[in-house]
Amino acid sequence: MKLNWSKRILFGFQHTLAMFGATVLVPFLTGLDISVALFTAGAGTLLFHALTKKEVPVFLGSSFAFIPAILSVKAMYATPDDPNAGLPYATGGIIIAGLIYVLAGGLIKLFGSDIMRKLLPPVVIGPIIITIGLTLTPVAYDMAKSHWGVALISMLTVALVTVFGKGIYKNIPILFGVGAGYAASLIFKLVDAQPILDAKVVALPNFMAPKFSMEAIAVVAPIALVTMVEHLGDITTIGATVGDDFITEPGLHRTLLGDGLATCLAGLIGGPANTTYGENTGVIAVTKVYEPAVLRVAAVIAILMSILGKFGAVLSTIPEPVMGGISIILFGMIASVGMRVMVENKIDFSSGRNMLIAAFVLTLGMMSILGENNPAVIDLGFIQLEGLSLATIVGITLNLILPEEKPESK
Repeated sequence: MKLNWSKRILFGFQHTLAMFGATVLVPFLTGLDISVALFTAGAGTLLFHALTKKEVPVFLGSSFAFIPAILSVKAMYATPDDPNAGLPYATGGIIIAGLIYVLAGGLIKLFGSDIMRKLLPPVVIGPIIITIGLTLTPVAYDMAKSHWGVALISMLTVALVTVFGKGIYKNIPILFGVGAGYAASLIFKLVDAQPILDAKVVALPNFMAPKFSMEAIAVVAPIALVTMVEHLGDITTIGATVGDDFITEPGLHRTLLGDGLATCLAGLIGGPANTTYGENTGVIAVTKVYEPAVLRVAAVIAILMSILGKFGAVLSTIPEPVMGGISIILFGMIASVGMRVMVENKIDFSSGRNMLIAAFVLTLGMMSILGENNPAVIDLGFIQLEGLSLATIVGITLNLILPEEKPESK
């Protein structure tokens, strides 16, 4: 059944609400521009739909998986005068990550989708996702500790909406958490309203040109190997939700191409990497509205939000403890997703092979919290591999070279 435009706008606005909290949280945590992130989410979604024959009801928003890498590159190039000097190099790495998607799409077109499952099985991906969540928790703690009262109000609101929310409300707990935390911040006089007063009503986002260095690329680009598996899972899930096989038609190679080029676009103008959003899949499951045009309406709304100067200024005044409290929950949930990946795929940890792969990935990945004191660094001269990039490459290598254990005959 085709919807009329008034209903498309209504349902599209619901999808915008669903993606909003997570999409703005990534630039808030990394220092990237929030309005640019909204613009690239909308523009990236429209590009994705154009490249996938307008058949897949997907929304692309900011990817959490890239947060540790962006923060690492930001720290590498930070100066006392400009703590954000590394962000252009991080977005350069994001462009290369997008190109890895494009390359993977070409390989899948040639050899089929099984090649991805062979390179990145659950025993590798699960520990990597756990590492992403756990290595981010110090960032969340540092933000929350400036006012634990506000942070706890934000956390409690997210928890209550997640557990007791019904319908569309269950899909937007972050938005409720931000709202409650912001209200509490007003009471505690933590909000500086001057940026709102100074902002223009309409203003273009602060687009930023990328810069490139091998060091930054080595940190950021390998994360694409993780998010490609997330992409496969999301495309499979949305297909099951609406009753279509999008892996076959329009094809995984097309969806990877769309996601990859959307990520390249984001990096080109200073936004975070994009990824398919499960939040919007949840909205589709609740509303039973499967029309892809509704997601394109949501994309246009996100773009319109990005050019509202006053709106962007309001977002910039959200106090750190609000986002810190929400992030503590979110990053813990990211780690739990990694555990779920391994449980659902019935990874056998009585197998020495599986335990060894997981142990290397977790240990090498978690060492990144040591910062400059991280001993697990491989210097190849033109690049350095450490943290998640090193853990991912080592996990893939071990999975390929270690023989599968055969069950003992009784």
